[in-house]
Amino acid sequence: MADMTPEAIRSLFDAQHRASRAQPDVPVAVRRERLLRLRALLEEHAPTLAAAVQADFGMRSPRLTEVADFFLLRAQMAQTLKHLERWCRPQRVATPLYLRPARAWLQRQPLGVVGIISPWNYPVQLALGPAIGAIAAGNRVLLKPSELTPHTSAKLADLIAKAFAPEEFCVLQGGPDVAAQVAALPLDHLVFTGATAVGRKVALAAAANLTPTTLELGGKSPAIIDADCDLRDAALKLAHGKLLNAGQTCIAPDYLFVPKGSEAAFTDHYRAAVAQLFPYFSGNPDYASIITPRHFARLRDLLQEARTMGATVHEMTAAPGTPMPPQQTLGDGIARQMPPALVLGATGQMRLMQEEIFGPLLPVMAYETLDDAVGYINAHPRPLSLYWFGNRTAVRDEVLARTVSGGVTVNDTLLHIAHENLPFGGIGDSGWGAYHGESGFLRFSHAKPVLVQSRWGAGKMLYPPYGARFDRVMGLIRRLM
Repeated sequence: MADMTPEAIRSLFDAQHRASRAQPDVPVAVRRERLLRLRALLEEHAPTLAAAVQADFGMRSPRLTEVADFFLLRAQMAQTLKHLERWCRPQRVATPLYLRPARAWLQRQPLGVVGIISPWNYPVQLALGPAIGAIAAGNRVLLKPSELTPHTSAKLADLIAKAFAPEEFCVLQGGPDVAAQVAALPLDHLVFTGATAVGRKVALAAAANLTPTTLELGGKSPAIIDADCDLRDAALKLAHGKLLNAGQTCIAPDYLFVPKGSEAAFTDHYRAAVAQLFPYFSGNPDYASIITPRHFARLRDLLQEARTMGATVHEMTAAPGTPMPPQQTLGDGIARQMPPALVLGATGQMRLMQEEIFGPLLPVMAYETLDDAVGYINAHPRPLSLYWFGNRTAVRDEVLARTVSGGVTVNDTLLHIAHENLPFGGIGDSGWGAYHGESGFLRFSHAKPVLVQSRWGAGKMLYPPYGARFDRVMGLIRRLM
């Protein structure tokens, strides 16, 4: 599909803007009905959407899309519907003694029009996840999905157009120019998920209209294995977190610290873990393709540079004797199923350690003391996620206290994103703002403070002209504070 014209984009935005201003406060019943429509869309058309994702990747099992996209959306939707009425209620707040008997509360209202620019790696979840929170908060939604997943984007556009009026929720299709136009609209909020470099451009464009943003930007998420850790267990969990979607996950462990001297043992355990999860790679529907030939070539370049600079690369191979099923592919999907690799002896001079990898390559660095690992992490931009493996509570708490990241999972990977009551977001170069659950509802709401003065209020005692009475009142207030 050709990119939408600037005029068409502006027309859709104007319609949503007018609708939001005509109905500043959206009843809970209307919000719930919109959410139920979105849930019905997901339930009825999940197989079609999974097939579209498969077509875009070339090789990505519908079961992978089920667990990585639909499962999280279903959990988020169920929690939102369960708690929506409570979230929408005015929140009473305590009134200080010197303002009593006045009453006060926070009235949660929609922001208006929320724009979402979503990425390709989880093209359903990261498009509709923010939309659930925005709709629950009573907003209109403009969604611009990724041009790198055209089948999924087109299917989302078709389904949403059938389920929603354009002034409620609509999809804008196109490439980077359309994304830039969306970022430049005078939206009431903008959610962007993607690369840090692009996030900076989005933030600059939004700033021209003072549009508040939520940016989820990924980055280099570290993992640390403590000396007393069960290497076999850690290797399996790291392999799963790293290789889900072939590493094309914003919170995937991006590099690993292991205690000095344990590199060989970890390599053996990691190789066994990979074989357990993916006995073979080429033609395995559970092992996703790299999204495009360009992304695949970049990963091969990163690996080759690391070799040239002295790293030891352990590329994983199919388990011996594994029967190969008939190869099924869409397009060149099999050609882009990149075998996993461990890169031992990685250094900060390698691009592999400077760029977000977004692929099945795991650099490994040995550390002698915890200070070495923590010092390296703190010398670099704050990561979206951090993972720690070990049994010593004191060491765990020291790592948590001495590092700052968007989120943490201890003794596993990825799972903090699946916890319904934990906000998800980054910090610093890995983004700002958080959504999921009530945090997302609040992110897309305006908590309007309201104070209702009592007829018995004594505020006039602070009016001019100032004099002895004023001094006595202020003295009393100071003693009460």
